[in-house]
Amino acid sequence: MAHSLAETDAFAAFLADNEGKDLLRFLTCGSVDDGKSTLIGRLLYDSKKLFEDQLATLQSDSKKFGTTDGDIDFALLVDGLVAEREQGITIDVAYRYFATDRRRFIVADTPGHEQYTRNMATGASHSDLAVLLVDAQQGILTQTRRHAFIVSLLGIRNVVLAVNKIDLIGFDEERFVDIRNAFAEFAAQFKFESIVTIPLSARFGDNVIDRSANTPWYGGQTLLGHLETVKVEDGSGLKPFRFPVQWVNRPNAAFRGYAGTVASGNVHPGDTVVVARTGQQARVARVVTLDGDRERADSGTSVTITLDTEIDASRGDILAAPAHRPEVSDQLAAHLIWMSEEPLLPGRPYLLKSGTRTVGAAVSDLKHQVDIESFKPLAAKTLGLNDIGLVNLSLSEPIAFDLYDENKTTGSFILIDRFTNATVAAGMILFGLRRATNIHWQAINIDRQARANLKGQKPVVLWFTGLSGAGKSTIANLVESKLHLMGRHTYMLDGDNVRHGLNRDLGFTDADRVENIRRVAETAKLFIDAGLIVLVSFISPFRSERGMARDMVGEGEFLEIFVDAPLEVVEERDPKGLYKKARAGEIKHFTGIDSPYEPPLKPDVRLDTTAAGADELADRIVEQLRKGGYLGNGV
Repeated sequence: MAHSLAETDAFAAFLADNEGKDLLRFLTCGSVDDGKSTLIGRLLYDSKKLFEDQLATLQSDSKKFGTTDGDIDFALLVDGLVAEREQGITIDVAYRYFATDRRRFIVADTPGHEQYTRNMATGASHSDLAVLLVDAQQGILTQTRRHAFIVSLLGIRNVVLAVNKIDLIGFDEERFVDIRNAFAEFAAQFKFESIVTIPLSARFGDNVIDRSANTPWYGGQTLLGHLETVKVEDGSGLKPFRFPVQWVNRPNAAFRGYAGTVASGNVHPGDTVVVARTGQQARVARVVTLDGDRERADSGTSVTITLDTEIDASRGDILAAPAHRPEVSDQLAAHLIWMSEEPLLPGRPYLLKSGTRTVGAAVSDLKHQVDIESFKPLAAKTLGLNDIGLVNLSLSEPIAFDLYDENKTTGSFILIDRFTNATVAAGMILFGLRRATNIHWQAINIDRQARANLKGQKPVVLWFTGLSGAGKSTIANLVESKLHLMGRHTYMLDGDNVRHGLNRDLGFTDADRVENIRRVAETAKLFIDAGLIVLVSFISPFRSERGMARDMVGEGEFLEIFVDAPLEVVEERDPKGLYKKARAGEIKHFTGIDSPYEPPLKPDVRLDTTAAGADELADRIVEQLRKGGYLGNGV
């Protein structure tokens, strides 16, 4: 359908009018069934920001999926997934845009169920204000407290406590005051700048947009009135310049630019910038966009920066103001929100992604878990789904960062599972431990190559893995004996023996098993530096830790040997009677029975102990070492 010139001009004027308004990003959160989606739907409906087809669909869907006895179910405006509509819950984060005469809004409707806390944290990380709903009948719940704590951790300083379903308690002022006081009491320890408490009924619209005659005792603003007038400043434009490099743009030999988004501060042609990681300096030559060069780029602007000289900077580096540089360290203290059903295991290798940089990382120390009821620290060895803890992190290489309280973009990170690429945690950096600058590698005149040459061999870790009773130690002992007769220099690390000394303080939980293997891998690495052939005989049930051990040494210095025997075979052998005790419940966390074993997917060597004897299999390992050049010339 053709539009008149007047209609076109009116639409252009509408866009221009909205473009000039400031933007408030807020989220709704709280426990399940507190009415978050209904509240957003009511805001959109009463502010007349719905198109006719949306209204028609809403009326139709309310008859089919609604839970309001034939009335319009406003929650359906936001609960867009079929699964959500059928269950009457919000699963994903739903974002909606609307505007009034005074302000533009982006609202995130986040899930209330505990298992979707990670989605709520995602919504909060992009918000300036939180509307925390409480069911007037239920009062403050554990999930309310959890969401309030996460909101505070993620740096949101303005909170609206929306006491919803006030109609279901007869608009009782005393109940409202009790809920307001209870929240204020436990939230006093957080860094909220403002807490505004509003009694409302999302279903019927009381105090949402218009003041309700049912609450004459309430003298504050309506929810929309507060959202339109609250002052929220992120201050990113006043902070030091930060520019995480997303991509090095090289369309031709004559152009080299650094593309990304200004995280804070601003930049002009002629400004001096520094690569935070290396300290190299250069001047900004141009600030380039698709619309041409700019004289200034502010926080939140995506641009390409060219420099007056070539420097060593690539994806993941941060360009910064020379006088206000970020910290650089490979050791961090941070709060973690654990988002995976697989528990956090200190020592397990993960990937840490901060901005555009990704490095290897492990939790070197779980300082404590936060008790969501009291917010006090609890001793813990692991974190489970939705748990929050304070940790120390050890990184594979230093990164540049700011404290989260100073810069959300450069002070936040996620942890990623190395095998599944799933995000397992969100983190907020508290401070750097500065170990990267306080501790340096000591230069040593005699290195591993010199030690190996003296012994006439090539150092290697022979990592024997398999179920208890598979024959790991038997075969490893035979291999070492054969190598000893050949004059080779070896050392053997056996699982049982190491637990009598180095690892005597560890049990058999998953967390202890990870630490057990981490220590053994570090020890094996030292023996590699000594030029030895190291035989490691450990069940080592997790692929992740075996991968970590491989990564610790050089290319070609690690052979994963899978001593393969089915569970029914090793149970029949049961040389130490351990399987019988495990089946009887006398041994807990026993691999293969009530603790998992993850067999190697692509071992360097697979030994089938049901098809050949131990001596023959040991000869096979020695022959592989000979062919690989590990035993020196003429052997």
